[in-house]
Amino acid sequence: MKKILFCLSLIFPCLGFTQIGIKAGLNFANVTKASSIDNSSSTGFNVGIFYSTSPKKILGSKTELVFSRQGYDYQTNGNSGRVNLDYIMLPEYLCISITRYFQIQVGMQVAYLLNAKSDSAQNPLSGTQYGKLLDYYNRFDYGIGVGIETHPYMGLLVGARANFSLNNLYKNTDPGSSGTQPSYIPTVDVKNYLLQIYLGWRFGK
Repeated sequence: MKKILFCLSLIFPCLGFTQIGIKAGLNFANVTKASSIDNSSSTGFNVGIFYSTSPKKILGSKTELVFSRQGYDYQTNGNSGRVNLDYIMLPEYLCISITRYFQIQVGMQVAYLLNAKSDSAQNPLSGTQYGKLLDYYNRFDYGIGVGIETHPYMGLLVGARANFSLNNLYKNTDPGSSGTQPSYIPTVDVKNYLLQIYLGWRFGK
């Protein structure tokens, strides 16, 4: 482990890197401005790796690579179900340590949509009727975030974070010859909203 830390510190000297770690937790996700589809939050999960400066320093940084399952529940036109959206996210945060046990984090993240799936109770999405579901979504997303993190014991960390997307979730769709778009895709500028809680473990001093 010391050899890995030493090699990474040579690659990222400007970050004052001293730690790597793993994390996993729950997502509570929703979308904004979508009252037309009677949207509600859905529960998913997140899992990832990170490297960061030590919480012993007042100012530091944290970079993560995270798989995040999010989305929303909907009910419209007699059709109810869930939309699952799988993202790979790259958050970059400024860390402000109040003590070595408590930290405030602010920053931004970029994300790439890997997969989109609708789990509909009625009238499931048909490829012949609508085309590929991913065609309706912007594959790239970006936004800002704020969170808190505690370090109660050795390498253990516990955190919570809110992410606010700035890019529209959907493209400007034109049904054309493929038929009308699914009823659970609203025609307003919808954006992702995500609340994460997580546990993790960090290695390094």
